[in-house]
Amino acid sequence: MRLLLMSDTHLPTRAKALPGPLLAELPGADVVVHAGDWVDEATLDLLGSRSRRLIAVYGNNDGPALRARLPEVAHADLAGLSLAVVHETGPAQGREARCAARFPDADVLVFGHSHIPWDTTTATGLRLLNPGSPTDRRRQPHCTYMTATVTRGELTDVHLHRLPPRA
Repeated sequence: MRLLLMSDTHLPTRAKALPGPLLAELPGADVVVHAGDWVDEATLDLLGSRSRRLIAVYGNNDGPALRARLPEVAHADLAGLSLAVVHETGPAQGREARCAARFPDADVLVFGHSHIPWDTTTATGLRLLNPGSPTDRRRQPHCTYMTATVTRGELTDVHLHRLPPRA
């Protein structure tokens, strides 16, 4: 099962559209995960119409319309892998312990908010992934997103993709 992970798209405030390389990944993804801060409903509609399965949450910049359509936290079983998705996890310091306590039954937690890619594993075995942002790099050298594979209940082939600068 192929996963496409993204967060913090902030359309159309940070960019006019999702980057072409990210959109090109959609047909090959079995599951698309978005960890919030959409800003516009059009992006939710686009991903919803082009994804085989969309797992998504709202973020702190998402207004009432998006909050009415999306949960704050999402949980899914992906071929035996327990996935959780949330936008905010708080400061980097202490993140692993906080997330392990908050999501004790999850194998993987996808989160966003910081726009900073993150890939760590807690002492309890929870894998924490932040795909960064495909549209707003903030203090990072590149805009980013992630892909991964689920095989027999295990997460494998996690890859951070760096996007070229916008013209």
